[in-house]
Amino acid sequence: MSDAPTIVTCFPITPAQLETVRTTVAPEFEVLDASQDSINDDIFKADIFFGHAKKAPIDWAGVVEQGRLKWIQSSAAGLDHCLSPEVIACDQIVVSGCSGLFAPQVAETSMALLMGLLRSLPVFFEAKAKREYVRRFTDEIFGKTVGIVGYGGNGQQIAKTLSPMAGKILATDKFPDATVTNGFEGFAHTVYSDSQLHEMLPQCDVVIATLPLSDENEQLLSVKEFGLMKKGSYFINVGRGSVVDQNALIAAIESEHLAGVGIDVASPEPIEQDSKLWQFPNVIITPHIGAQSVHRVPRTIDLFCKNFQRYVGGETLINLVEKQLGYPLPKDRFDMQF
Repeated sequence: MSDAPTIVTCFPITPAQLETVRTTVAPEFEVLDASQDSINDDIFKADIFFGHAKKAPIDWAGVVEQGRLKWIQSSAAGLDHCLSPEVIACDQIVVSGCSGLFAPQVAETSMALLMGLLRSLPVFFEAKAKREYVRRFTDEIFGKTVGIVGYGGNGQQIAKTLSPMAGKILATDKFPDATVTNGFEGFAHTVYSDSQLHEMLPQCDVVIATLPLSDENEQLLSVKEFGLMKKGSYFINVGRGSVVDQNALIAAIESEHLAGVGIDVASPEPIEQDSKLWQFPNVIITPHIGAQSVHRVPRTIDLFCKNFQRYVGGETLINLVEKQLGYPLPKDRFDMQF
């Protein structure tokens, strides 16, 4: 390899897509496509890292000490795979992510989980397996108040998707006065501060969590929070599993306080084989596929290429992460109209 600065990718990218990256950044940069098995070695060749190491934790302390890496573009919205204490403390390394880039898919997953519960699809799937053609009870979204915990890109897209059907949409966010991006104004009736979560929860027939993982969000939704939700309400989690106290969630299902639960994320993942969550007929589980789509890889590459032009031009990156928070500030979030 030459002495040219190097981009290391660790991403399910095709040869044609890799060539797109090379064409965008050539001729100044080399591009090395690392595998999940080789990334722990190849990361030390990177001036820029684009991807997500999934198999084993990267030696971020060693990377920081080496002093070569300048920019991490995560191919995921979650950033716990790269925001080590060493990276957070290193002023030389900037980090950007994919927050909001997959919002349409996450909104569709939220709708699938919610509508599956409301229309009693697990009951009908079981009946179909028995060839029972029997009419059963169903519920509806019409007139219901939906509360969205975390009103970033995903939360706003969910609000936009649900607004023609739900009675009212409420939300909480750490930045309630600055959170709404272009084209998403007016879909939430009220956006509360995150400190007003307990004020919002009792009003909601449906609660959808879209929160990122951070120290302050760890098990944010626990016994008290589930208790504040209406009896007979529905809970959906498409954010991160660790924001939910899983034992408290199970207790709320067992007591029939919650009418139904949809889980795309859990902690730990995968859910343990002996977890009670598998046993409940009113729980729908999907294996963290909320952001999946045939368009995911091309859109992620497009974001990287746009951000690369910003990086070499000295402009602020899209989804520039405030490393101490663990996610971008509202002013830097991905704009669906970008």
